[in-house]
Amino acid sequence: MQEALLYEKLDDQTVKCNLCAHHCKIKPGKSGICKVRENIDGTLYTRVYGRTIARHVDPIEKKPLYHFYPGSSAFSIGTPGCNFHCSFCQNCEISQVDSDEILETGHKASPTDLVQEAIKTGCKSIAYTYTEPTIFFEYALDIAKHAREAGLKNIFVSNGYMTPEMLDIIGPYLDAINIDLKAFHDETYKRLMGGHLQPVLNALKKVIEMDIWLEVTTLVIPGVNDSGSELYEIAHFIADELGVDVPWHISRFFPGYKMNDVPVTPMNTIDKAVQAGKEAGMNYIYVGNVPFSSEQNTHCPGCEATLIERSGYNILSNRIENGTCPECGSRIAVVD
Repeated sequence: MQEALLYEKLDDQTVKCNLCAHHCKIKPGKSGICKVRENIDGTLYTRVYGRTIARHVDPIEKKPLYHFYPGSSAFSIGTPGCNFHCSFCQNCEISQVDSDEILETGHKASPTDLVQEAIKTGCKSIAYTYTEPTIFFEYALDIAKHAREAGLKNIFVSNGYMTPEMLDIIGPYLDAINIDLKAFHDETYKRLMGGHLQPVLNALKKVIEMDIWLEVTTLVIPGVNDSGSELYEIAHFIADELGVDVPWHISRFFPGYKMNDVPVTPMNTIDKAVQAGKEAGMNYIYVGNVPFSSEQNTHCPGCEATLIERSGYNILSNRIENGTCPECGSRIAVVD
């Protein structure tokens, strides 16, 4: 174990963790909500430093990031644990830690080991993903520093439930982030995720202020966040507060984990979300979990020409030239 960053010592050996927006007050012998940061005799330790539970080479589009080095590969890593407890979690086996056993699984790897592996596999970037990267912050930070020195990009795939202090530290090494905006009602965040909405909105706005490339994902779930009014609110928050060039990934829900009784999202609901984004003036709207959808392609916001054609996570063609549309010359919001 390694001593954690971003915590303060209180009375009676209690500590307060300032890594994520929960701000857990942790008594000796106890762990925070994430279950991977433990107070031992008044010192907070991270239990997931130096061990990955998942690491793979993924298309960058799988993160999903469609406007950040499209067509490249990301060396993707994750450790156990999460600071949310989403009822619809797609990686619940590794994110929802319920015993010490899962914390002892995986493969040991130093930050330099992972950077070298990423280079050997020909990846352009390292993605901190699968579970919530905020909770393995110390490990991610050290990897990111070595990655930056080696010329690799760093990517977070996150629920956005982090503190400004955490972003201030990781920000200089973070090149891109996809943040889930799971709903636009605080009650939904409390009931299904175990958190609050406002810290996520704050993080989204701070990422823009820090000039880190941002893309946003919303999993549209029947009966949870699929009303026309809520989709309208999400779309307008992204467009008005973050910018019309921030890509919005609208993902179709399929039953799983604790929500097996919830039906698959109807396509007319997905279409309703797409329309909400267009009405808000968003330039880049994508549909996920819908194979062969034309809404996976990137179109020019000026002349509507197809610029990047996709099939699943594969790019079939990319016609963007020096960040512009070859048809009309409009600037395309892309990092390449």
